[in-house]
Amino acid sequence: MIETHPFQSFIPKDIKYLLLGSFASKQLIRDKGYDWFYGTKRNQLWPIISKVYELSLESKEDRKKLFTSLGIGIADIIYQCERSNDNSSDNNLINIVYNPQLNDIVSTNHLNTIFFTSRFVENLYKKAFKNLVTEFPEVNLVTLPSPSPRYALLTMEQKVQRYKELLPSGLIYS
Repeated sequence: MIETHPFQSFIPKDIKYLLLGSFASKQLIRDKGYDWFYGTKRNQLWPIISKVYELSLESKEDRKKLFTSLGIGIADIIYQCERSNDNSSDNNLINIVYNPQLNDIVSTNHLNTIFFTSRFVENLYKKAFKNLVTEFPEVNLVTLPSPSPRYALLTMEQKVQRYKELLPSGLIYS
């Protein structure tokens, strides 16, 4: 069954950074209680980001406010796909249709860095959007440790430390 991404890319005005993931979790698609990117209870992204910036990010509005203040947009590289083996693993995403907004996002913003949430996403980007890699060589391409709980090479605290080293610091709302 073909699935369409449930969220629009979040691109505040004047972003300098883009956090690029793969596709919404199967659990997210099924459970309407999750209302934004990385919203499943198992995914570690928001707990990591909360620790990095020492903020409580309980709501979608809190997360959007933080990303806006930091100049970070968020999107997924895949717009539509099917799942083999009926699970959320990136390796099981097939018949991929890429996010048609990415060309505009990268070409109309003065990005400093694109942060990938996994090596899988980085490889897809470099393959499917090689024109953007070539056209915008000044944009840093940085792969973060995956926030998936399946990525267990690093502990949660080690992931937090890497994110602190890599993500932008700056004026944070109070």
